[in-house]
Amino acid sequence: MRIALLQMNSGIDPAENAATMVDAVAEAKAGGATMVFTPEMSGLLDQKRKRAAAHLTTEGEDSVLAAVRTAAAEHGIWVHIGSLALRAEGDPDRLVNRGFVIDDKGEIRARYDKIHLFDVDLDTGESWRESSTYDAGEQAVIAETPLGPLGMSVCYDLRFADLYRALSDAGATLITIPAAFTVPTGKAHWHVLMRARAIESAAFVIAAAQCGHHADGRDTFGHSLVVDPWGEVLLDMGDTLGVGFADIDPARLDEVRKRIPVIRHRRPFAAPETAG
Repeated sequence: MRIALLQMNSGIDPAENAATMVDAVAEAKAGGATMVFTPEMSGLLDQKRKRAAAHLTTEGEDSVLAAVRTAAAEHGIWVHIGSLALRAEGDPDRLVNRGFVIDDKGEIRARYDKIHLFDVDLDTGESWRESSTYDAGEQAVIAETPLGPLGMSVCYDLRFADLYRALSDAGATLITIPAAFTVPTGKAHWHVLMRARAIESAAFVIAAAQCGHHADGRDTFGHSLVVDPWGEVLLDMGDTLGVGFADIDPARLDEVRKRIPVIRHRRPFAAPETAG
């Protein structure tokens, strides 16, 4: 089964970002892909809140989501939108970072709101406070797709192994980790954590990423990846923008899970006690 990943340099104009995604859907279909994956914040990447506010809508009003749904139906291909910044339905002053699985008829099959929010001050001078704007999700999600059960996550979720244990325990054989990783953390941790999540989950990891210098001034790491359940990298897009392809072999999943049956060998245990 062939998949496609879109490595993007999303900007501050949702219409331009939507056009890039729609073109990628067409290219993915032409390249024989069953499903195409886009990064975190595919529709808008803008750290200036006042400027971004003019473009932020609820899910039902979002023009990027509507354009991609139309393209999925037109080309007959499944799409995973890594995430979009959307206004929360219950509170228009708050946002959600929401990923979507869209089928080949353009219907939304699953939604996932990013659970772990990134609040940190970096030595580079960069400061991120996602919780000041975004509401955290509370529900892990698996979507049934033609590729198999797909566990959904977003970017900073990558650092919380318990989420991926829950997804693989519940039957996920593929996991998406769309991202907009910073360059310093990407260089330090991106590849090793992606491979770790694939190995410990005995699952394919699919990570479409943002890349390069963006219109809002930030720089992202790129290196969109596909990793197999043994931890082998099947695709690394480096710093190249555009669509990349990888082939997913279900037999590889069965082979690895028979060779090292980590999921079957998981056991409950009591919380640690401090001795002495």
